[in-house]
Amino acid sequence: MKSKHVIVCGAGVIGLSCAYYLRQRGHEVTVIEREPEQRDGCSFDNAGMIVPSHFIPLAAPGMVGLGLKWMFNPKGPFRIRPSLSCELLGWGFKFMRASTAEHVARSAPILRDLTLASRTLFEELEEKTKNEFGLVKRGLLMLCQTARALEAEAHVVEHAKELGVAANLLTAAGAAELDPNVRMAIAGAVHFPLDCHLTPARFMATLLRLNQESGVRFRWATPATGWRFQGDRITHVETEAAGAIAGDEFVLAGGSWSADLLRPLRLRMPLQAGKGYSLTNPRPRQLPQLCSILCEARVAVTPMGSALRVGGTMELGAADSTISRTRVKGIIESIPRYFPDFAAEDFQDLPVWHGLRPCSPDGLPYLGRFSRYPNLTAATGHAMMGVSLAPITGKLVSELLSEERTSLDLRLTQPDRYS
Repeated sequence: MKSKHVIVCGAGVIGLSCAYYLRQRGHEVTVIEREPEQRDGCSFDNAGMIVPSHFIPLAAPGMVGLGLKWMFNPKGPFRIRPSLSCELLGWGFKFMRASTAEHVARSAPILRDLTLASRTLFEELEEKTKNEFGLVKRGLLMLCQTARALEAEAHVVEHAKELGVAANLLTAAGAAELDPNVRMAIAGAVHFPLDCHLTPARFMATLLRLNQESGVRFRWATPATGWRFQGDRITHVETEAAGAIAGDEFVLAGGSWSADLLRPLRLRMPLQAGKGYSLTNPRPRQLPQLCSILCEARVAVTPMGSALRVGGTMELGAADSTISRTRVKGIIESIPRYFPDFAAEDFQDLPVWHGLRPCSPDGLPYLGRFSRYPNLTAATGHAMMGVSLAPITGKLVSELLSEERTSLDLRLTQPDRYS
């Protein structure tokens, strides 16, 4: 195999994972990143979940109706910022078209395969680094306050078992046996034993260290502004800070900014930033041993060492740094409803972090080569599963660029699927 010089655009968890696996295959790698090295992007303060349980894409039957219902709740978990943006309207139309049972049936197997393969790679990294990023393999609980929500989750359990994903329906007492450290006010739960969690900032530090030690070069505070090309080959990525940077292959891992970088090439890749929030209590009253999702509230709860992180919401069309205090309040108020020994005051005065998740209309990542420019590869659009899918994305990109047969079928994730 001939070694190539690969330019990775983006140093989030996806870009760092791509760089790591490319370097493992002997390629020369340069990562360019729009932010300085000390940064706080979407990869750092999220829920840190690795989720084989998430095999149903965001675009699924019923999601349009739920989204419309939540739109009118100022504390709800979903919002589309009102806008006449053609891009946002087009994204919404494509999301509606993808929200079908047929789409779920097509997408669930690849999402299952991606997450299970990624979990295996996390275990390899755990062993290699002596688990310096805090991987915990105790599973995830889907906590249901109501019998109606528990019934809906029971159908997910059936689907999971059809796909070969381990899942167990639990009574409230059964959930308490699994996690006796915290008192729960629930009707029941679903346990996904293969799910895991970690501390995202520590995982990012691990990836950065591994890349630096292996010889990956970094150019910080160097946003990409355009491209140079000859025929159907990209030759350089243009930057203001460092001029034009030449390479043999280029990987687009720019998160929510990825679609903007494609405009000079006249390539269409529908992508919207989905804003989410999190708060971390360093000294919680109680510390669960398992990560969980509060089903009705759509809030994630993750123990990280001795701290407890809670997070949620999906605000589309809000690609800025503003924080909706009302929606943050909705996250905070949901915690005591499921964990009654907590009070809203436990989280009220904590710093609020926000991140922009790159969301495709069909809920699948963009992963593969562009047909018009075959030395340009997309690795973006992972939405809320960026951390979960980072290692397998990096491995698949390294296989593609090494001219190997990929270990998973990528036909459904092609970046040209909306061209």
